[in-house]
Amino acid sequence: MEHVIEKGADALYMDERDHVATALRDMQAGESIHYRSAAGLQLITLIDPIPFGHKVAIAGIAFGQDVRKYGEVIGRAVVEIEAGSHVHVHNIEGIRGRGDLGTKEAAERA
Repeated sequence: MEHVIEKGADALYMDERDHVATALRDMQAGESIHYRSAAGLQLITLIDPIPFGHKVAIAGIAFGQDVRKYGEVIGRAVVEIEAGSHVHVHNIEGIRGRGDLGTKEAAERA
C-alpha cells in the first residue's frame, strides 16, 4: 500500500510508524474522518479543527515521545496529545539541529 493514494480518505497516512496523518481538506472538531493504513480504512473523531495540510494525531502521543510523519521523526511532543488532536508547533517541538538535544541523544546511544 505504500505510496498509493486511494479515494475515500480524508487524511493522508504514509507509513505504519506514523503518529499523524495529513488533512486533505479543512476539517471541523467533532467530525469523524477516514484515513487508510495497511489494515484498511480507519475512522477517527477530531477533537480540534484541522486546517488543510495540517497534521492530526491518529493515536495518543505521550509527553516527550518522538512524533513521526512519513516514517521520519519530525519533532517531540511537549504535552500529551490525544488521538484526533491538531499536531503543530503548539504541542510539538523541532529536534533537528538542536545541539542541546544532540549531546543528550548521543550520550544515550553510547
